[in-house]
Order: sequence, then structure tokens, then C-alpha cells
Amino acid sequence: MRVLVTGHDGYIGSVMVGVLQRAGHTVTGLDTYFYEGCDFGDAAPVVPSIRKDIRDVTPADLKGFDAVIHLAALSNDPLGCLDESCTYDINHLGSVSIAQAAKDAGVPRYLFASSCSLYGAAGGDAMLDETAAFNPITAYGTSKVLVEQDVAKLADENFSPTFLRNATAFGASPRLRADIVVNNLVGVAYTTGEILIQSDGTPWRPLVHVQDISRAFLAVLEAPREAIHNQAFNVGSSDENYQIRDIVTMVQEVVPGCSVRYQEGGGPDPRCYRVRCDKIGAHLPGFRTEWTVRRGVEELYTAFVRHGLTREMFANYVRLPRIQSLLGSGQVDAALRRRATVDAV
Repeated sequence: MRVLVTGHDGYIGSVMVGVLQRAGHTVTGLDTYFYEGCDFGDAAPVVPSIRKDIRDVTPADLKGFDAVIHLAALSNDPLGCLDESCTYDINHLGSVSIAQAAKDAGVPRYLFASSCSLYGAAGGDAMLDETAAFNPITAYGTSKVLVEQDVAKLADENFSPTFLRNATAFGASPRLRADIVVNNLVGVAYTTGEILIQSDGTPWRPLVHVQDISRAFLAVLEAPREAIHNQAFNVGSSDENYQIRDIVTMVQEVVPGCSVRYQEGGGPDPRCYRVRCDKIGAHLPGFRTEWTVRRGVEELYTAFVRHGLTREMFANYVRLPRIQSLLGSGQVDAALRRRATVDAV
């Protein structure tokens, strides 16, 4: 298939492109390149790409593609709170606009990177499946709910959207992220020797390796239409839900000599939820996750040692300061639009 991947130069996209290519698909990327130069380890695959804001994509940009995989977004809660209007403009309206452009261009499939964060403050007792109520507590989580609701209305016999609700990602990537829980804990432990936990360690998180996210998108891309049409899938493993303190214990076991300190007065994080991920395997019998959190911690530690990660390097992989730097230098405006655009690279 000819596949367009938005956000191909980001944390997930720079891994997913290789997964799709190795499966025989022809990939084109589309990105604003906010994280250009934030490289880690092995180089990302090089593909033909369009340097463009997702809010400016037209049907002409998407003509001839068999599928659009839409990953591009302001990608976490702190960044989403930088300016909530930008979060809704990009994550919600931009995502719906690309879906409409894809439909108008005759692209039959639209795969949307949703998130389990739309379950929000659900508590830790129940295992939430795709029928669970939405309870987002951030602009980021709310934007995912709004996209699913609006894009689902576009579905018809010629346009098939699928919503992949990713658990919290972890793992090595050419565009490493330091602001997601497993990556952060391993990186801080390795570069400082101490982990500071600002909550009480009890909140639950569903977790999934970036390679398994990429394989899930590949499985949906290649699935029969009737198995995935206008469906939502939790992406992860029902066995890979952990409390933060459980992840800390794994990190301590893998990173030599690191200590843990809980911030005095730290309470439970309201973002607490566990998810059940059985549906994707039932609809796509060939798909199973391959990574565990423990194996991912080991992978990250090995990569940090091999590439000589320092505290200064690790700080470059935090999304919010990077965007603040682009704002401060005038490379992007207050609406997070590039001040100078190049059509293609």
C-alpha cells in the first residue's frame, strides 16, 4: 500500500516508518519537524516527506494514498496545557480536517492515534475495555474523545476510520521522549543515580512498547475492512498494567546503584486507570504484543549506556521545553505555526 504517516519524524513515527517499510509498504511522511535534530541512537529511516502543518493539509496532498496514519499531535499533558486552544486546534480540529481531506481525496482508510488517556480519572479497580465511559482530565485526553466522535460520523462504504487507543508508550526510538513514565524513570536513574517520585506511587498505567504500537497499526492497516471499520481498539496488553511504584522497582533492579526518594506530601496522581486489550487480538488474530515493561527497561538502559546518555542530552528529549525554545527563538508563532515553511523535503 501507499501510506502517508503524519508525525513520521516523532517518537512513534520514526519507529513505525521502519515497521511499515519492512512489511513492504511505500511510506511518505508529513511533519512540521518540531523535533528535527533531537536525535538519539540509530538514525531514523529516510522517506519522501512533506514539511507541512496538519492544519494546512488539503485533499490534493493526499491523492493517491491507500491509507493515512495520523500520529501528529501535541503529544502529552504538560505540552497540551501550554495553550489549550492550540491543543484543540491541532489535536482536535486538525485531526478531523485531515480525516475529511482524506475522505475527499478518496483515501479508503484513516488510522487515528488515539489514547487510553481518554479514560482519565477512572480509578484503579476496574479493567476498562473499549465500552468504558470517557473521563478525560486534560485537554490532551479531551481532544482524543472529540476526534473519535467527529471522525466516526465520516465513516461510510468508501471511508473506513479506525481509532487505536494507545496505552502509555515506552521504549527506545530515534526521536526519544524523556517525558513519558518508563523512559523518564530509566533516564533519570541512569543520568543522576536517583529517582524522585512526586506522587505516592500508587496510580495505575497501561503501558505498551513503541514497537508494539507500530505493529498494531500495521495489523489494522492490513486487516480486512469488516474487522476494523469504524472501530476503537485499546492497544497494549491486559497483563501490562502497572502501578508507578512497580515500574520504579524494575528500574532499581536494572540500573545499578540508583536510589529512590518519594517527595514528602506527594499524593496520588488523579490519572489512574487500567485497561483491557483483548479486543484487538480477537478482531486481528495475528496480532499480539511482544514487549514487556521489564524488557523495555532493560532495552532503554542498554541503549543509554551504548550511546553515552548524559543529563544534558536527556533534557533535550523533553517535549515542553523544546516547544518553548521554538517559541522563544521565534521559529514558531503563538499558534505553534512555523514562521517560515518549506513545501517538501
